[in-house]
Amino acid sequence: MGRWGVGIALGWLAACAAQAEVRLPVLVADHMVVQRGGPARIWGRAEPGEAVSVSFRGETRRAAADGDGLWEVWLSPGEAGGPFELAIEGRNRIVLKDVLVGDVWVAAGQSNMEWPLEWAGEAEAELAAARHPRLRLFRAMHRLSEYALDDLYGKPWAESSPQTARDFSAVGYHFGRYLEESAGVPIGLIQVAWGGTPVDAWTRLGAITADAALLPSLAEWARRMEGHPAALLRYQRECRQWEAAAAEAKAAGRRLPPNPVRPAGPESPWRPGAIYNAMVAPATRFRIRGVIWYQGESNTTAERAPVYGRLFRTMIEDWRRAWGQGDFPFLFVQLANFAGAPESQWPEVREEQRQTLGLANTAMAVTIDLGEANNIHPRNKREVGRRLALAARALVYGEKIVWSGPLFRQATREGAGVRLWFDHASGGLVARGGRLRGFELAGADGKFAPAEARVEGATVVVTSSGVAAPRQVRYGWAANPDCNLYNAEGLPASPFRARCY
Repeated sequence: MGRWGVGIALGWLAACAAQAEVRLPVLVADHMVVQRGGPARIWGRAEPGEAVSVSFRGETRRAAADGDGLWEVWLSPGEAGGPFELAIEGRNRIVLKDVLVGDVWVAAGQSNMEWPLEWAGEAEAELAAARHPRLRLFRAMHRLSEYALDDLYGKPWAESSPQTARDFSAVGYHFGRYLEESAGVPIGLIQVAWGGTPVDAWTRLGAITADAALLPSLAEWARRMEGHPAALLRYQRECRQWEAAAAEAKAAGRRLPPNPVRPAGPESPWRPGAIYNAMVAPATRFRIRGVIWYQGESNTTAERAPVYGRLFRTMIEDWRRAWGQGDFPFLFVQLANFAGAPESQWPEVREEQRQTLGLANTAMAVTIDLGEANNIHPRNKREVGRRLALAARALVYGEKIVWSGPLFRQATREGAGVRLWFDHASGGLVARGGRLRGFELAGADGKFAPAEARVEGATVVVTSSGVAAPRQVRYGWAANPDCNLYNAEGLPASPFRARCY
């Protein structure tokens, strides 16, 4: 289908006879935010060969639809401002109202990114204060595809209000609100999130298959599909048993038993590449400032955790390739503390997330102190959004602020102890709430023992009576660790593990 591939959007499934009308993708609409500081792409459909003009801020650009009826124009870079009108004219005329120019961010991930403002902490007060005319919200709806689509299926752009922010990502909303206040420019947020999904589904299938080290991801999916017929039969049997048990419980006035869980099948959002095709690829023609990401919980299984870091880095690099805007900022949230998580894989995925900081133009919001032991969806989404916004303010908007908690840099042996050095600790380190907790040491046998630790300026000295010659050190290495290292600015240190030299 020409340079746009073979994807067909639901909203564009019109008969050939209707193609004389100029039509626009769902992202190009009233109330949208156009990315400032660079050329902006406006695109759509029309009759093959039809002349189309686009007028915006005193500039008019023209194009002709190609043989497939596809057209695009590039508008000159502009500074932040608005509201403006944007007019598109072919054989019909479309005038988009209330268009702003500012910065556009994609808010992506699984349930903790999708978690709406109305379910987050202090929801009533937050919603009452959610009227921000220069903060614009677009929410893509759940959708899967085996090939890349041309358009999103979603809830249209709207300015932030108590009504429109209610079902929008709480993390995304708070991030955007803090940025709009600090940067002083309009902010557009595109939410593309789906609870309970692995990073595999958000990664282009071609990017996975290009790396042999990522084949375990495809092998795990293949095993699921091979076992699906038997799993479906078990599920149907469990449903029949549930119906009988539910009827008995209802008659006796007891609580109903939990519903059986349907096994993931071919229509599952766990299918590698399926969410990328339907919810990411269609957005890559829309210029953005960067991405915020909150995901990882679904990759903490024994099979998935070991390859998470490589797969996550592959996804970031491939998204950057697809958008064609270089190494745009990619800011992500490290897994929070949670007692119900796998005790070994949960910290392993956190470590892989920390290692991802080796990619250019990335930043991580540490949330090891924001989780709730018995709730995988902690309610304090405001602080998560604020910490992501701190990273953006420093790395993207050039503010001279401390934006991260301490990040491990180096471990040096000193006699029977270890001295640890950290980035983001120039103002000093703090043990919040008493003595330092959460450190462990191991010798040549690899067996970790609890350790004593003390702050010395911007370093930490760790010793253990049970480890005379330390070879390894780790901090916060548990699903729900008891750890309390912060910097002077009140931001927590990331868990880590390292060898001692």
